[in-house]
Amino acid sequence: MAPTEGSISPRRWIKRGLIIALLLAAAGLLSRNVILGTPVETHRAVRGDLIQTVVASGRITTPQRVAVGAVITGRVMRIPVSEGQSVKRGDVLIELDDNDERASASQAAAAVAQAEAKVRQLREVGLPGAEQGLIQAQANLTQARRQFERAKELMAKGFVSQAALDDAQRNLDVAESQLRAATLQVQSNSPAGSEFALAQTALAQARANLGFAQARLDQTVIRAPVDGTLIARAVEPGNVVQPGKELMALAPAGETQVVVQIDEKNLAQLKLGQKALGSADAYPRERFAAELVYINPGIDALRGSVEVKLRVPDPPAYLRQDMTVSVDIEVARSSGSVVVPADAVRDANSAQPWVLAVDGWRASRRPVKLGLKGDGRIEVLEGVAPDERLISAANGMVREGQRVRAIAAAARGAP
Repeated sequence: MAPTEGSISPRRWIKRGLIIALLLAAAGLLSRNVILGTPVETHRAVRGDLIQTVVASGRITTPQRVAVGAVITGRVMRIPVSEGQSVKRGDVLIELDDNDERASASQAAAAVAQAEAKVRQLREVGLPGAEQGLIQAQANLTQARRQFERAKELMAKGFVSQAALDDAQRNLDVAESQLRAATLQVQSNSPAGSEFALAQTALAQARANLGFAQARLDQTVIRAPVDGTLIARAVEPGNVVQPGKELMALAPAGETQVVVQIDEKNLAQLKLGQKALGSADAYPRERFAAELVYINPGIDALRGSVEVKLRVPDPPAYLRQDMTVSVDIEVARSSGSVVVPADAVRDANSAQPWVLAVDGWRASRRPVKLGLKGDGRIEVLEGVAPDERLISAANGMVREGQRVRAIAAAARGAP
């Protein structure tokens, strides 16, 4: 049956019904939001620990190769190490023929023994003998002086002639001369005397010659200057080596460091001794510990960065020279602070950061004072209490004073 004029077709009735249903649903939703509040994602403020880090990229550096050579000319007798072998500082690498050097050292040792015997002789024989000679000379002088005085008295009485007095005078002069000679002999043989000084000088020279001969003998044994691995060898037993020629090369087992460039704006946060965690780009799942040991006093003006070095105390085996790595340097840490996700703070890098907190059923704007920033979270020093709900910045249309209904933003990793 065809529709009469002025009547409405069933299809139009259905379309009108759908529009009315949508309008009713929208009105119901609007009234629901007005009554219960607009649903908003929120984060809960909690107490927790926060670590602030400075992140940078750099490269691994290790000590370079060390050349090993001889300082004297000699024939190689023995090489007790092979390429690829790890050695410790002081380990023998090359032994040269040392017959001549041993003979020279033995001769110098004998000269030292002879000089020591001379000094000992002066101390044990020369000086005591000179002292005994001095005592004898003093006694002879006393006797000669008495005889001279007696001869003078006898001559004055006419009992002896002038010749007898002259003999007594001569004997007295001889005794005085012998006393002076004995005194000089004691002085010469004493520790402050010239004879003793000559003996001591001869001993010092003999010991110096022995030291030189021993040094030459020691130079016939070439030892590892540092801990490391022997990576090259250009000598064989029987070769005659010359001073200055590289015979072996060592890769030192020295300290491994990470050299990175850090933005100069972070310079104030860096301090020597700060701990860090590093990871190589080739092994992103592996982490190793490091420590800040050097901050360059200058700034790279072109890049606006400062060079820092971090020591790796226990480097993993996979680290290689010039390998690219990333480091997280711990510059600050707080414990038991009020912590919120960074998504909950508005204008965090400005002078006046703020948050939208759920106060009752309404959004309340609050200024906050921020502390440390790290790992997607921020420390709030003032303005937020633990367990308060903060509206996520993703809800950009929410305004201060608006009626809201809090929904936990668990999907965003809120605490």
